[in-house]
Amino acid sequence: MPWNVLDERWLWALGLLSLAVFAASALALPWVAAAIPQDYFRPRRRRAAPWRNRHPLLRFLFLLLKNLLGLVLLAGGVLMLFLPGQGLLTLLAGLILLDYPGKFALERWLVSHRPVLTALNWLRRRRGAPPLVVD
Repeated sequence: MPWNVLDERWLWALGLLSLAVFAASALALPWVAAAIPQDYFRPRRRRAAPWRNRHPLLRFLFLLLKNLLGLVLLAGGVLMLFLPGQGLLTLLAGLILLDYPGKFALERWLVSHRPVLTALNWLRRRRGAPPLVVD
């Protein structure tokens, strides 16, 4: 197989992947932004997750699906930093869904940037959610 045929296939595959990630993030971002509690970024508001007392299998499945969605959004956000799309917002949505040490400090740092907060509140307003409160 000639090298230029292989390269053309890769370009098509990457182009389709980029389009799919863009479409998925455009559909998921307003929902994820509206699902963030209004006072999520305030330091005083840290409580146990509501699903913590569920059956262990349900809790595991929930965490697995939540982290998989977070990884997809994180990867899409990184791609959209270089491709068309809402890169920073998609990154933020992915970071919010993932579980990792230092998560809250990183989220607060990202949201402290006015363009990110403005875009999040715009998405929330479109879904009828109140604006985020950031100290």
